[in-house]
Amino acid sequence: DVCGNVELTPMAIAAGRRLADRLFSANTDHAYAKVSYDNVPTVVFSHPPIGTIGLTENEAIEKYGEESVKVYTSKFSNLFYGPFQIDPSEKPKTCMKLVCAGQSEQVVGLHVIGMAADELLQGFGVAMKMGATKADFDSCIAIHPTAAEEFVTLFPWGLSSQETGAKVSPLNGNEAPSPDL
Repeated sequence: DVCGNVELTPMAIAAGRRLADRLFSANTDHAYAKVSYDNVPTVVFSHPPIGTIGLTENEAIEKYGEESVKVYTSKFSNLFYGPFQIDPSEKPKTCMKLVCAGQSEQVVGLHVIGMAADELLQGFGVAMKMGATKADFDSCIAIHPTAAEEFVTLFPWGLSSQETGAKVSPLNGNEAPSPDL
């Protein structure tokens, strides 16, 4: 599982499944099944965990140009630590970054360090594979109290171009949609 573009066990499993579909499936839809190596969620199971998917801010600027990239950030103490009788400055922080590109502000990078980063990344990975925009994130109703709600309420909220990114299927190795520059 370390011989490809993304050196992760789940990536190797997905590639093997698509290969088996292509070679052995009687379903003609599987004849060209391929795995996509774009926007693969990755987590470092540290304390706190770190999660990342897509481009970094610098990679997005290099790819799309500084004028086409908008970045949203947040730093907060997870509500889990609310009842702890310690000074707020000593409570562990969660940091989040949403990297958007193009006029539609398509989400091209999502990064988080803090409690539950590993769990919340999976759902946002699906959204990014589908080409989600900042407006898509803003339109999602937050689940309170969770750390993930911060990604769907990042300031400024609701001011992005009201365009959805759900236009391209991420199935069969299709490339992730690109922002409209």
